[in-house]
Amino acid sequence: MVGKILVVDDEPVVIKSCERILTPEGYSVDSASNGKEAIGILEKNGYDLVITDLKMPDMDGIELIRWIRNSRLDTGVVVITGYPSQESIRDALSMRIIDYLPKPFSPELLVEVTQKAMEWKKAGVVIEAPPHDEYSEEAARQLDSITKKYRNKPGSLIPVLQQAQELVGYLPPSLQKLIARGLNIPVSEVHGVVSFYSFFTMKPKGKHNVRVCLGTACYVKGAEEILKRLKDELNIDIGGITSDRKYSLESVRCLGACGLAPVVVVDKDTYGSVNRVKATDVLKEYE
Repeated sequence: MVGKILVVDDEPVVIKSCERILTPEGYSVDSASNGKEAIGILEKNGYDLVITDLKMPDMDGIELIRWIRNSRLDTGVVVITGYPSQESIRDALSMRIIDYLPKPFSPELLVEVTQKAMEWKKAGVVIEAPPHDEYSEEAARQLDSITKKYRNKPGSLIPVLQQAQELVGYLPPSLQKLIARGLNIPVSEVHGVVSFYSFFTMKPKGKHNVRVCLGTACYVKGAEEILKRLKDELNIDIGGITSDRKYSLESVRCLGACGLAPVVVVDKDTYGSVNRVKATDVLKEYE
């Protein structure tokens, strides 16, 4: 057994999916249909990770996460997002959740997010609450100009989100709300697109974002060793940011450059045939 997980969701199909996908991976999976039931289970048993929906009857996910943070500090939390309000996302972030799962989610994404959450927990990584000053007034003014340019144009949301992410570095809930207001569309629509596409992120990244491909072609050629070398060199784990906020580190399933395996991407620069030594040389180019 590689970890104990409690899945909390009022939709039986979500619970069944998690059990079907995670059990063969070696996880012990229990379930609860709402927050109150989950607390009763957590009071009797310890879990490495709780995967919880935010929208549930009787007691919602936010109340459950709050209880976990007060009573089970060593338990990691992953949120199943669906289409929650921005206030719910902000509350969840402030209580240091590890990651998000959009609903519906693919088996590959569930396994990836779960593995990352377990790695972070074992490494003792603390997920910091988001800063109050998520973006500057100047960034807000520039974003206002961008949304005015694209307002009422079909298919405008994705290019606006791309420019907003380049401007701020990530897409926090407050920024999504600003974009929705500027384009005169529902916040839920903005959040749905941000959650669906992997190239958008709701978490801050370093000045230089380092991504290591762990797809099959890269993995068999030593990508795991390259990732370990970069983790040691930067002194951060997957999903972490260096203390000077210069670098952040991610692992991805595939970068679509299998012929160059193993592959590392820094910002928009792709490096092929990377080894342990070359991995650190790549970082020196951004000093």
